[in-house]
Amino acid sequence: MRLTQRASIASLAAAAVLGLAACGGSAPSGGGTPADGSASAQSDNKITLYSGRNEELVQPLIDRFVEETGIEVDVRYGNTAAMAAQLLEEGEKSPADIFLAQDAGALGAVAEADLFEELPESVLEPLPEQYRDADGEWAGVTARARVLIHNKDMVPEDELPATVQELNAPEYAGKVGVAPSNASFQSFITAMRELEGDDAAKKYLEDLANNEPAIRDGNSAIVADVNDGKIPLGLVNHYYLYQLAKEKGVEAEELAASNYLFPDGNIGALVNISGAGLVKHAADDDAARLLEYFLSTEGQTYFAEETHEYPMLEDVAGPAGLPGLAELQVPDVDLNDLDDLETTIQMITEAGLA
Repeated sequence: MRLTQRASIASLAAAAVLGLAACGGSAPSGGGTPADGSASAQSDNKITLYSGRNEELVQPLIDRFVEETGIEVDVRYGNTAAMAAQLLEEGEKSPADIFLAQDAGALGAVAEADLFEELPESVLEPLPEQYRDADGEWAGVTARARVLIHNKDMVPEDELPATVQELNAPEYAGKVGVAPSNASFQSFITAMRELEGDDAAKKYLEDLANNEPAIRDGNSAIVADVNDGKIPLGLVNHYYLYQLAKEKGVEAEELAASNYLFPDGNIGALVNISGAGLVKHAADDDAARLLEYFLSTEGQTYFAEETHEYPMLEDVAGPAGLPGLAELQVPDVDLNDLDDLETTIQMITEAGLA
């Protein structure tokens, strides 16, 4: 599933109808790209990072990088789809040196617009093949599994459905929290389109909308409401449960909410990535060093221990209390094929979920 026109990709800006707000811009930073496709040797000890990831999750690691290297990092935070749209609209005039995204779809859209630098093999080679760009223009930084979060007191695990599609049955009307404006939900729908076809995805969205889901702005709100008993179920990424436990100062097992992984490779158990790419016109050694830091043993350990995401490096232990990444029963979806966010956003809107 590849987009064929830059104008089509740039229409990601239409994501504003889902409540996505783009961040402000500034003058382009310096730098250049040599003909061999490697990052330039220029270094001014400054980086502009466009981050579609939550500030609370990644800023502590960025602060460590700044302290260790002395390189200043100007971070522009925003929703992943909106940040991708801004980057695409700015094109070669963008001040961004590096783009950190919440999902592979947004990275694929930017790569399709030919805005990413080809990454060196030294960065890509240690990563699992399924979690990096086939053309070497973006790298997975962490992996995250889609789960059904449930309130154990309201819906015991042995009563949960085997597929995400079953949640559209009348018995679940008004009981399932979803975040249609979130990049992870949009990638989930894009993966469904890729695996099962547009007609099946359209029907799923229509059935979901007709079942009156509890719509929230993001995964954190869904997990909090499930834990508080306001809704019994929600579709989120696995690590939000651990964020809530950390906020409350308890172990995840002590919460009323619990993660449930759909079995047998159901599309509801999609494993996606957060990842990053170096912006072609601006990338320099400073930006490359930040990406390398994210993928270093220190960076990967931070994500495993502090955000409970799956590391990309085999020699870094995964999050405590979770099955290994290789043990997950995941659907057969190529993350390189999740770049058509425009059609997905349109389908979500037409279904009445936004």
